[in-house]
Amino acid sequence: MVRRERWVALVTLALLQVFVIAAGAYLITNDFNLSALTEGPPRPVAPAEPPPVPVVTAGPVLAAGGNGPLPTKGTLAGRLEDALGDPALGDRVGAAVIDVSSGAELFGSAADAAVTPASTTKVATMVATLASIGPEARLTTRVVRGQAKNSVILVGGGDPTLQGPRAPRSRPYPRPASLTELAESTAEALKAAGVTKVTLGYDDTLYTGSRLAPGWKPGYVPEGSVAPITALAVDEGRADPDSWTRVSDPSRTAALAFAALLRKEGVTAGGSVRPARAPDGAAELARVESAPVYALVERTLTLSDNDLAEALARQVALKEGLPASFEGGAQAVRRVLARIGADKGVQTFDGSGLSTKNRISAAAMARLVAVAASPANPHLHAVISGMPVAGFTGTLGQRFTGSLSRPGVGVVRAKTGTLNNVNTLAGLATTTDGRLVTFAFLADKVPVNAEPVLDRLATIVSRCGC
Repeated sequence: MVRRERWVALVTLALLQVFVIAAGAYLITNDFNLSALTEGPPRPVAPAEPPPVPVVTAGPVLAAGGNGPLPTKGTLAGRLEDALGDPALGDRVGAAVIDVSSGAELFGSAADAAVTPASTTKVATMVATLASIGPEARLTTRVVRGQAKNSVILVGGGDPTLQGPRAPRSRPYPRPASLTELAESTAEALKAAGVTKVTLGYDDTLYTGSRLAPGWKPGYVPEGSVAPITALAVDEGRADPDSWTRVSDPSRTAALAFAALLRKEGVTAGGSVRPARAPDGAAELARVESAPVYALVERTLTLSDNDLAEALARQVALKEGLPASFEGGAQAVRRVLARIGADKGVQTFDGSGLSTKNRISAAAMARLVAVAASPANPHLHAVISGMPVAGFTGTLGQRFTGSLSRPGVGVVRAKTGTLNNVNTLAGLATTTDGRLVTFAFLADKVPVNAEPVLDRLATIVSRCGC
């Protein structure tokens, strides 16, 4: 009996030794952090390669597509032509469907006709913005010293999303820059230098030319569709962050708000606040920066933000060495689109699409979306992630409610466009067969609201398992 117990003990010890050796080998092989066993909470070991950075987009993401079979052209054409005959579209409508992978046109009807694009113009502006200045650039608002003693100048960098003092401290996505924080930093720098009283000027000379675009209707500013375009503004030129009412002089309004914020921080801005030009090489006291351009592009498209679209068009002009005006912005956008082979059929006079003079063909619009969606152009993908999702986000949040368009909910991603007698829709979808395609449907002589018909057309494209 004793011999048997000794044998069991020996076997147990042997097994324990095998276990310890195996465990040690595992720990060494897997680079286990041994110090975590004796030095408090476990400390993760850095992997050989950093983990992928998650991409935050403006809404649900379309399923990966492009590998499925192409839709049958005849069947797709038959279904689209039937819907295009709806009298709500009027007698001038351009339509195009393009395969992203091959670039082939799958359907076209008056596809090369020059049509008023309304807010789908923003697709062209945003593609040019990302292609020219890049997704990581930021818009900067600065405060610098003036030429006179104890003078400071607020310098506009063209960021209309700059939040004023009435904005809530909680920040929406994308996180905007804050005039309040700029005033706090400026006051801190001034008081550190022993200055508590200054004269304040403001410089909005980054932008030139008219504050209103060719083809803008007189009611756009009074009704709140857009503010006069200036290089310095807070809350997109609104009288209140939650109001549609726009101020007549966004630059001066922003400067007066800045002066009031300085006073709260213990720095008095004596005298009147006047326009002034910042000296070359002026010493900088403080600055704040906008969200990166890719996030601004997403916001522009999701919300159809006219003020931001115009600001980004001017940033393209500056990058391309042209005047930051409506004319310079339009010229710069066309130049950049020509550089990437996507300018044919595009003629614009503003960046937002409010101008009734703009003309873009359906083929050109569908091609722009395809260029932005291409795996070869990752720097342009914010155009796609910024497009509203049918039935979920932005200007498509309350669309696709009819029985014929409801199957497109969550599947279609597109930019809308609306002016008087103009309804447009351009975007992309993965078909039921798994093919990624882009589309554009542009109508500028609609007798009634044609949005339900456009939603139906987009759904036909998305549901095609032809």
